[in-house]
Amino acid sequence: MFFLRGVRYKNILQIDELEIEAGQIICILGESGSGKTTLLKLLNHLVSCDLGTVQYKGQDVKVLDAVALRREVVMLPQTPLLFPGTIKKNMLMGLLFSKKEPAADAVLLQLLEDVGLKKELDHDAGSLSGGEKQRLALSRIMLMDPETILLDEPTSALDDDTGDKIMEFVSRYVKSKGKTLVMVTHNKAIARHLGEGIVTLSGGKVQQIQKAGGVI
Repeated sequence: MFFLRGVRYKNILQIDELEIEAGQIICILGESGSGKTTLLKLLNHLVSCDLGTVQYKGQDVKVLDAVALRREVVMLPQTPLLFPGTIKKNMLMGLLFSKKEPAADAVLLQLLEDVGLKKELDHDAGSLSGGEKQRLALSRIMLMDPETILLDEPTSALDDDTGDKIMEFVSRYVKSKGKTLVMVTHNKAIARHLGEGIVTLSGGKVQQIQKAGGVI
């Protein structure tokens, strides 16, 4: 699905070659400043590499329509964007961007329950805590039903137990629908438990690639 070759981005990333297969859960590990978030942004062309190519389904992302690409490859940043207004409005904004029909309230409420956010749809999104905002933004992305989900430290504002439960749910969702998930995480336990592949970055370079079962 994704193939990177000879990628250079400023002094942040130097990736000689990296392939991410469709239908996989891939976790990205590495110290702070190793280029993890930048790698995610390259995958849906939020940033462009200075040298090399980033391909999606065999095409250079630079020649693809950026909006269309980001409807298929959706990223949740560590500090998610929320819109002024209610929880319901924020959930439906993703569908609006994707040019899809609004979902019924029952569907929205079930998804909120799935991500552990026990709030009413008319609740003011601006009053949510950091962890609640992460969960709301995650529900918005899952409602969009994209082909690929990019998550940047999705459990950083959550306690371990809550984070584990939510990522178990996301993992089941991804596998049941044949989606691709690429996730930056500092949590090595989550990476080992859920990741079918683990990419470790160091100094902007791929230090190690592991698949379930060992290093490749």
